[in-house]
Amino acid sequence: MKRMMTVALVAAFVLTVGSISVFAQATESPADANLRAGHILHFFGAALGLGMVVIGAALGIGRFAAAAAEGIARQPSAADRITGAVNLPLFLLEGVAILAEVFILLIVLLK
Repeated sequence: MKRMMTVALVAAFVLTVGSISVFAQATESPADANLRAGHILHFFGAALGLGMVVIGAALGIGRFAAAAAEGIARQPSAADRITGAVNLPLFLLEGVAILAEVFILLIVLLK
């Protein structure tokens, strides 16, 4: 199983690296190639940042919800207070994630 996984990873790497030379254009100057590569890396960085924001927000919201559920399960009489105390940080965390997504979208669209 390990050997098969290694062979698959090596094959994917070889295909990825090999495909770069297939799509290369001979009439392109080195300055144009650097500009195009920077433009592609710009989108890659935006996608990576957006993914990290979404994963971070999901982990934070999940931890808040789990802590609230555990607190309510331990003391059902305090459910209203626990829910009220958890709502504000949840809203702030969601707001930060949405703002980050909007900023990344603006960066991509204005580039």
